[in-house]
Amino acid sequence: MIQLGIAPIGWTNDDMPELGKDITFEQCVSEMALAGYKGCEVGNKYPKDPSVLKRHLDIRGLTICNQWFSYEFTSKPYEEVKKGFVELLNFLKHFDTKVVGGAECGNTIQGEYNTPVTQRKKVTNEDWKKLTTGLNELGKIALNDFGIKLSYHHHMGTMVQTIEETERLLNETQEEYVNLNYDCGHFDFSNEDPIEALKKFIGRTKHIHFKDVRQNIKEQVYKENISFLKAVKMGIYTVPGDGNLNMKPLADIIHNSSYEGWIVVEAEQDPANANPFEYAQKGYQFMTEILKF
Repeated sequence: MIQLGIAPIGWTNDDMPELGKDITFEQCVSEMALAGYKGCEVGNKYPKDPSVLKRHLDIRGLTICNQWFSYEFTSKPYEEVKKGFVELLNFLKHFDTKVVGGAECGNTIQGEYNTPVTQRKKVTNEDWKKLTTGLNELGKIALNDFGIKLSYHHHMGTMVQTIEETERLLNETQEEYVNLNYDCGHFDFSNEDPIEALKKFIGRTKHIHFKDVRQNIKEQVYKENISFLKAVKMGIYTVPGDGNLNMKPLADIIHNSSYEGWIVVEAEQDPANANPFEYAQKGYQFMTEILKF
């Protein structure tokens, strides 16, 4: 079964707290539910007490389908990363969550406001070894002790951004313990073909993010050497059906596969320019009526 979720990043942004700073957690989850979604990911305004959060979600018919985790194997000791990861798993178990996401952030530029997307940091084979070894270990803990699948998120500005890098990550990790959080918007932003990527990786994918891309903004970002965060503020991303991606073939690949789980609308925008509820509704309508999810 496929279920539709949405990320709170259309309402409030963890990397740029000034975006949506006046929007409350209650408004966010209420509008998610009102738009029709059954699941959500976790934002910085969510209550940290799982029992409090669960009460807010239950009365709205929502649950937590995934949460981002910043792996920092390239900059921190394994035991320190493991500690934070297990704390997150203990939080997610209260919601019967089946997936934990996130990307390696020890050497990323995604959160650097003035570093252009074209200036990613150099990565060594030692970095790769730390990442793949660490993911195998944490993925084993997640699955064996919590029944949660580690689904790694390829992401702009990080060391795993392209199809080639994603393939290397999957080839150098154990299929049982490390899966993929596929995101069509990040592949497109990195000038990769999202359709080719989904065909290649659908068998290893356990969580999906759908966002659309405004190609005119993308071209401007590369032309003017703009950072990831500035690109978000400019509106590079939007909800499915509102940008320039050809999303019908993506839906067909998923429909014709054995994929089960969540597809999450994750379109980070400035809520001052893109009313979150309006865009949540727009995305839900496109996902259900056009893409038939």
